[in-house]
Formats: sequence, structure tokens, C-alpha cells
Amino acid sequence: MKPLLAALPLVLAVAIAADVKEIVQPKEVAARLSANGAKPVMIMVGPNFLYRQNHIPGSIFGGQGSKPEGIEILKAAAAKLSKDSEIVLYCGCCPWDKCPNLNPAVAMLKEMGFTKVKAMMVPDTFKKDWTDQGYPVEQSLDLEQKK
Repeated sequence: MKPLLAALPLVLAVAIAADVKEIVQPKEVAARLSANGAKPVMIMVGPNFLYRQNHIPGSIFGGQGSKPEGIEILKAAAAKLSKDSEIVLYCGCCPWDKCPNLNPAVAMLKEMGFTKVKAMMVPDTFKKDWTDQGYPVEQSLDLEQKK
């Protein structure tokens, strides 16, 4: 029984990766955002309080992907984008293999007809895998973002 339980995180990570076909690493995203040229649309699909604390500069709050009201926020944000936009979703609320937000968000965007959707793999948390690595962050503590 213990070997089965020990393998569970790996199984869950593979299941998430199976739904999220295109995965990028934080280092790749940071390099792409700091380089000249076209940049992907960054959408944070985790809890809003985390977005307000620290998020990737220029990223959009897309609603918490695991909640129906979050998916509605994502739909509204995505409706303003071209279907051929390159989109990178990220969360970072918890370890990648436990994240409840990415798969529903990816599925919704694909259902809406977006074809260039990727997910940034955050192995542990946004703080550890982005902020603590020295990648840029900004805060959004205004009342409008509290929805």
C-alpha cells in the first residue's frame, strides 16, 4: 500500500500534464518576458488574494479556475483576446500536482477556440518558483481587483 501512496503524486502530476499539453518552465517565461519581441498574454488563474499580493507584471487576473465564478472571469478576459493569441496560464497556489485551477482554465480556453494555450509549471508555489528566484513581480491591492 505504501508504494502505491508514494506514487500518487507522480500519477497526479502525469494526469495534470496529460490535460495541459504545452508546459513551460518559469525560467523560460521570465526570459521570454524580458526579451525583445512579442510576449505571451499571461493569465493568473489562482486565488485573487495571491494575485493581489504578487503576480507577473502585466499579467491578467483570470479568475480562480476551479470555481464557476472564476471561469466566468476567465471567459470575460479571454473574450477581449484574439483566438490566435499565445496565452500562458499560471497559478502557484500549491504544488503543481495538486493544483485544481489549471486544467479547468485550459479546458475553457480551448473550448473557446484558443489554440496557443500553455501552462507555466510551478512545481511548489509561485513564491518559491517565481518570486524567490528573483523574477519580477508586481502587486495589485486596489479594490477593483478584489472580485
